Amino acid sequence: MAKTCMREKCKRPSKFKVRAYNRCQVCGRPRGYLRKFGLCRICFRMLALQGKVPGVIKSSW
Repeated sequence: MAKTCMREKCKRPSKFKVRAYNRCQVCGRPRGYLRKFGLCRICFRMLALQGKVPGVIKSSW
C-alpha cells in the first residue's frame, strides 16, 4: 500500500523542482536508479538477463 502511494505521488508534478527524484518504472525503488534505462539496478539486471532491454548483452571475457 505504501509503495503504491509513493508511485502515485511520484507521478504528480512536485511543488518544488529540487524535491523531484527518480524512481524505477517497474518496482518504484528510489535507490540504485539508472537514468538511461529508467530502472533500478535490480530490475535492470533481471530484464537484461531475459533479453528485454534492447542493446544490452551479458559481457564475458
